[in-house]
Amino acid sequence: MSAVSVEEKLAKMDNDEKTCSVSNSGGGDGSLDRLLPCVSMGISPRKRTTSQCKSEPPLLRTSKRTIYTAGRPPWYNEHGAQSKEAFVIGLCGGSASGKTTVARKIIEALDVPWVVLLSMDSFYKVLSPEEQIQAARNDYNFDHPDAFDFDLLTHTLRKLKQGKSVKIPVYDFTTHGRQKDWKTVYGASVIIFEGIMSFVDKELLKLLDMKIFVETDSDIRLVRRLRRDITERGRDIEGVIKQYNKFVKPAFEQYIEPTMRLADLVVPRGGGNMVAIDLIVQHVHSQLEERELSVRAALASAHQAQPLPQTLSVLESTPQVRGMHTIIRNKETSRDEFIFYSKRLMRLLIERALSFLPSQVHFVQTPQGEDYEGRIFHGKRITGVSILRAGETMEPALRAVCKDVRIGKILIQTNQDTGEPELHYLRLPKDIGEDHVILMDCTVSTGAAAMMAVRVLLDHDVQEDKILLVSLLMAEMGVHSVAYAFPQVKIITTAVDKKVNDVFHIIPGIGNFGDRYFGTDAPPDWSDDDINEPSY
Repeated sequence: MSAVSVEEKLAKMDNDEKTCSVSNSGGGDGSLDRLLPCVSMGISPRKRTTSQCKSEPPLLRTSKRTIYTAGRPPWYNEHGAQSKEAFVIGLCGGSASGKTTVARKIIEALDVPWVVLLSMDSFYKVLSPEEQIQAARNDYNFDHPDAFDFDLLTHTLRKLKQGKSVKIPVYDFTTHGRQKDWKTVYGASVIIFEGIMSFVDKELLKLLDMKIFVETDSDIRLVRRLRRDITERGRDIEGVIKQYNKFVKPAFEQYIEPTMRLADLVVPRGGGNMVAIDLIVQHVHSQLEERELSVRAALASAHQAQPLPQTLSVLESTPQVRGMHTIIRNKETSRDEFIFYSKRLMRLLIERALSFLPSQVHFVQTPQGEDYEGRIFHGKRITGVSILRAGETMEPALRAVCKDVRIGKILIQTNQDTGEPELHYLRLPKDIGEDHVILMDCTVSTGAAAMMAVRVLLDHDVQEDKILLVSLLMAEMGVHSVAYAFPQVKIITTAVDKKVNDVFHIIPGIGNFGDRYFGTDAPPDWSDDDINEPSY
């Protein structure tokens, strides 16, 4: 189609739509009290199949393995409390202004791990049957503020900013409803929140640390919509222009454009403005540097010379237990014997841990027809979570004594430059917040990795008093660190050694458990906190 014909049709449709009323079919004025002052309304139905949000840990996939290239540093202090929030960037602008392109350019230039891209499109309200009929006729105003679930959006963004795990609805634009399975997002250092009405809600504005308005010429935005809707969505030019004049243009003028005054930075020309993007990246980097924490150093100097906590349970040092420790601590022990006696200790340790789970009286009838007063587990489920890689060796012992137990995994490694633990990966069972969790790691030195793992569980709504930390060997420093930060977590181990040396080896210790168990070679400067053996 020629440029002349497009312009002629645009002019004709503009004249046809001058008398169109700009109203929302989905709500009244009473629900707009929390909105910023505006001129009027307007809007455009969305045609994407589903809403999108993105949260992926940094990784490099090869044909044979997955390499985690960057981890999330501590977001809590030595007390285990949340001490820094994610930095939230709000991106606002008209439809097809290039908000998502700007967001991606910022992510690329930031080059920091654990960035979440959150789209406002995920938070459309579920339509009633009557509203569904209006939407099918393109008569429902999707860009009116009442079309968005601002309560859910604000609640979700606030939890994500606080470091909590959240579930993001996946909106299906073909059914105008939310899909059954929501997307779980966790672990944001930086959140980029983008949407056409990112600055409209007062409560939402309070959560934004930096507000950016993407300004793009209206003609360019229209051309982008024409190209997208005609080539990608199979729509005709008349329908696209009619929709633009009836909904999109009035919405921008009456709701979106007035919020430009709230922006900290206006970015003309969208994603092509690299000068503006560089300024944004510099500011974000400076903010992240101010929020850096040093947890491990604080743990090394805290809570020492204190009596062991009452939440600690040490397996009785019987001749059998002492004998097994003698074997696995001996540097001359073969790998086969090390594995065999480690597994024996793990089985005893897990059995001991299960005795701390809640139980209640339960009567059964024996084959002789007599009643027997027994006990059964009093809880919904038991889940095991291993701190990779050494904690994974305890999973068979748990499975052997706990039928159908669910298993999760957390990978925590030491940053060799900062010495701090970093979260690289996690895979937790669904609805773990309802479970009693047995957290497994073979050795605990300073307690930094164990603390991070407990913090992850708390962020996923696991109750602190439902967490049991089990470890074959712990240093007193690690026991104190975990117990002080999380006084309701039960700690179970087979032995506690008194000392940790300058490179965080447990003394007298057991060596690098993972290397001895798996038969790998430890580097010359290995420690119990080594990157290949992430146990603190």
